[in-house]
This record gives sequence, C-alpha cells and structure tokens, in this order.
Amino acid sequence: MSFMTTVLLGAISGLTVYLGLPLGRIQGVSEKVRSFLTMTSTGILLFLLFDIFSHIKEPIEATLKEAVEGKIAFNEVLWLLSIFIVGLTVGLLSLVFFEARFIRAKKDAGQLLTPAHLSMMIAAGLGLHNFSEGLAIGQSAGRGEIALAVLLIVGFGLHNATEGFGIVGPLAGTRPSWSFLGLVGLVGGGPTFLGTIVGYSFISTSVSILFLALAAGAILYVIGELFHVARRPGLKHVAMAGLLAGFLLAYGTELILELAGA
Repeated sequence: MSFMTTVLLGAISGLTVYLGLPLGRIQGVSEKVRSFLTMTSTGILLFLLFDIFSHIKEPIEATLKEAVEGKIAFNEVLWLLSIFIVGLTVGLLSLVFFEARFIRAKKDAGQLLTPAHLSMMIAAGLGLHNFSEGLAIGQSAGRGEIALAVLLIVGFGLHNATEGFGIVGPLAGTRPSWSFLGLVGLVGGGPTFLGTIVGYSFISTSVSILFLALAAGAILYVIGELFHVARRPGLKHVAMAGLLAGFLLAYGTELILELAGA
C-alpha cells in the first residue's frame, strides 16, 4: 500500500468521529438524559483507559521477559517504564495545570468546568489515543502487512465513530455551534492522520508507549471531571445506567475489532 493511500485511509478512519458529533446540537434535553449521556461518555472513556493500559502492558511485559531470559539488558525495560511514567504524569498534570491557569483562573475555585471545556478536554484525550491508533495503521502498512492495515483502518474507524458520542456527551442540550463541533472533531480525530504519517515513516515502540501514556493521563483526568458533572441528587441510577451503556458500547466495538483480526 502506498504512502498516500495509507495516509488517506488513516485520515478517514480518524474522522469517523464526526458521525456522532451532531448529537450535541439536540435541544430540550432533560436533566436525566443529560446525566445519562454524560455518564455514557464516561463509560466509553473508562473502557478506553483499560484498553490503553493493556496496549502499554504488552510491549513492556515482552521486553521484561526478554531481559529475564538474558536476551537484552534490563535498561531496555527501565527505559520503557520511564516513558510510561513520564507520559502518564504529563498527560494528567498538564490538564490540571491548563485548567488552573487558563480556565479557572478568574473563577471560584470550586466551580465546575463548562460543558464546552469538558468536551474539548475529552477530544484532546481521545486525540492522543487516536494518534497511537494512527501509529498502528502506519506501521502495519509500512511493514507491508496490507491486510492487517486495512482491518485496522476499518476497525478503528468503527471504534472512533462511538468516540464522537463521548465527546458531545457533556454538551447535551447546549446546542454548540457547528464550528465548535468541527474543531473538537478535528482535535479528536485528526491525530489519527498524523499518527499514520509518523507510523509509516518509522517504527518505534517508545513513541507508541509515550502517546498511549499521555492519552491515559488525559483521559484519567477527564473521567474525574465527568463524574463531578453527573453527580446530581436523585440521578444516581440514571448516571450508573449511562456508565454501563457507554462501557458496553465501547466494549462491543472492541469485540468487532477483535473479530476482524485487528
């Protein structure tokens, strides 16, 4: 598969995130529905967090096994662990700093983030995650594994379509502008395109772990914020139902990915 074809298909795979974004413009949404959708976003992100950690664990465990068998030095294991810890820390604390410095600087300390800010943070976290997906697509095509690359493109495209619902969950009933939806879609899905370019150009386990860890840190922070938003009196059952629905939705798309061989 040529470089241009791979990059084009990688971009399409990432931009399927736009399929779920129009949901954010629906008005007249009740508090119960808003809480349900917000927690659906949380459920999707929670599954992605587990999924990211599993992808980080695999290369680190493989490297550790080789080190124990004496095939490589333990420095390789320490290097990957260091990248993971640094990436997770930066991904989490950078959003804490960004919020404190630019979002809440002129607000009361206890005030929650606006739906638009939450939506943008979700998009940023997903964007880092999708960059790693682009890396996988690009590296597969770059190694000549065309069948795998195509399956990844289709599978990730389906998976990313559900992420659009996750991005606009906090926006339910607020009717954001089309330009804002276009921006969060680009932030969330565009990195798949960039990751495909990088992945096709060179193969690097370290880069993949770094961006997965950055995504995990960002998503971990956003999950905490979404829990605050959805914690309203009398809506606990609705919120938990949304959390379960989001988790199962993301898990379902992951199963389809697995069945496709991705």
